[in-house]
Amino acid sequence: MAAFMDEFLKDYGMDVSKQLSSNLGVKEDMALKMIPIVAPMILGGLKRQMNQHGGGDKQARADRANHILNKYGSQDVLTHIDKEFQTRAREKSPDPRLGGLLGESGVQASNEMSNKFGIDKGTAMKMIVMMAPIILGALSKKRGVGSRGIADLIDNDGDDNVLNDVTGMLFQGLAGQDTKSTGNVMGDLLSQMMQPRCRKCSQTVSSKMKYCPECGNRV
Repeated sequence: MAAFMDEFLKDYGMDVSKQLSSNLGVKEDMALKMIPIVAPMILGGLKRQMNQHGGGDKQARADRANHILNKYGSQDVLTHIDKEFQTRAREKSPDPRLGGLLGESGVQASNEMSNKFGIDKGTAMKMIVMMAPIILGALSKKRGVGSRGIADLIDNDGDDNVLNDVTGMLFQGLAGQDTKSTGNVMGDLLSQMMQPRCRKCSQTVSSKMKYCPECGNRV
């Protein structure tokens, strides 16, 4: 899980957390901590689907993974995360089950997120619904290695047991954030969030600067 998670956090962590904060009114650092909770569930759900529909047949497992990604994992969302989140934030009845991908584990996860982070359940549900297509889109982007490549990634990084023990496997240690690699990435991103930013364009600025080097706005 760490390999995919580290790459996802580096590529999309800041943007995802910023857009979650903007659309749902939660703090950016809190939103960032939600990513290593939701992502393992998505991978776990994909692996369960592969197990149920493909069994031990490698091609059948790959076909199932590709079927789900073709249907729900468009890469296009990665280039307009802001618009995707704005649309999904307006949903009146978000479904954390994600159809059959997470099932009741999605409901349990949203309840745990609500309890542990002090947010209402509706917001927690929306977080799962909003992040899912971005995570699936990032997985789809990795399919250039061949039809079986993504299935191998899911087999290696996915653990469908997280859906059986959401509290034990995801929320004890915040979804593995105590692992060295992911912890380092999280730490770097959280440090970036603490740096002062231009109020106009959000560019990182120094406290010694008078004007933003990106937009020229007085800081």
